Amino acid sequence: MSWQTLDLRRDPRGVAYLTLNVPDRRNVLSPAMIADLTDAARSLGRDPAVRVVVLSGAGPVFCAGGDLDWMKTQIEADRPQRLREARKLADMLRALNELPKPLIGRLHGGAFGGGVGMAAVCDAAIAAQGTKFCFSETRLGIIPATIGPYVLARMGEGRARRVFMSARIFQADEAEALGLVARVVEEPALDAAIEAEVVPYLSCAPLAVAGAKALARALGPRIDDAVIDDSIRRLADIWEGPEAIQGIRAFLEKRPPSWQ
Repeated sequence: MSWQTLDLRRDPRGVAYLTLNVPDRRNVLSPAMIADLTDAARSLGRDPAVRVVVLSGAGPVFCAGGDLDWMKTQIEADRPQRLREARKLADMLRALNELPKPLIGRLHGGAFGGGVGMAAVCDAAIAAQGTKFCFSETRLGIIPATIGPYVLARMGEGRARRVFMSARIFQADEAEALGLVARVVEEPALDAAIEAEVVPYLSCAPLAVAGAKALARALGPRIDDAVIDDSIRRLADIWEGPEAIQGIRAFLEKRPPSWQ
């Protein structure tokens, strides 16, 4: 398996280390990366030799969120095209969320927008001290729609509403308090902390782990076709409102929108 935007390394124990590997672009969620992550999740999920997947990012940050080039195309897109593009991101998040293997997130530097969404679909996310988080969408005039079901499932409505709408940058310790990450460690201890999450699974029956994970999803907040379709529709709706185009254009042109 090989992808344009990802790196995959396996160890003899069946641990797959999947790395977002476009560090010069801060691992933004480009169309290519979204397609690669969707394929990787499905491929690793089918592979009986894979016991655990560790998701990380190369370079200074885990994931800086949305791709500016993609945002430019959305300015001129019509509603059907926007729905199709949002569906691709939703499918990627769903594939990661439903991966029948434990998914451990290794976070450092920063996780913004869709990067926070990927942290939310991990079974456990461990963050290095100093990692910054932000739901940056509302600053741009859009909403964290397709990531929303997973963020709310992870954090709960009350805790999510502290940071979901304000585009406020928050630190790793607050992300832990909000339930977004399981643990915060100093960066030199990050790999050891990831290993501590991985090792217990290697003593467990793989099909039982997959079954228990599916049961946890079934008993947790509902994230089905209807919920996902609604999040996609809401994103398309906001793109058709008065703020999205202005906000994205202002950001691209490095000037403030009218609400700032």
